[in-house]
Amino acid sequence: MTRRQYRENAFLLLFEASLRDDTPEELYAVAEEIEEITIDEHVKALVEGVLAHTEELDAVIAEFSKKRAVSRIARMNLILLRMAIYEILYSPKVPRNVAISEAVAISQKYTYMEDTKFINGLLGSYNRSLPAQTEVTEEA
Repeated sequence: MTRRQYRENAFLLLFEASLRDDTPEELYAVAEEIEEITIDEHVKALVEGVLAHTEELDAVIAEFSKKRAVSRIARMNLILLRMAIYEILYSPKVPRNVAISEAVAISQKYTYMEDTKFINGLLGSYNRSLPAQTEVTEEA
């Protein structure tokens, strides 16, 4: 599975989680049952990490969204923002520009052009607010 595929699969599971009250394990079981989403350790790590840090991620999003309360951000956009910020904060082997470009690429598939611009702009602003990143290479 490619990095994009595992991120997209995590995105789909997180979207499903936002609509249901299921535990991650229940989501994985349903996904495996219908055989539409491949689940591996990378997908699980991203899903569980985002779910565990949602409040912290939302606080970052709220700080950089300027005019929008987190509750007013479209669900798909919010999930993509959470995923990218989670990777920036908690996946030191993932370069920030990769986390951002992957979120933007997935948004191009699932959202509107103006949503993609919003995601790119917010993540770009957040990235510029951080200290320079030392060179890393993506492991996953």
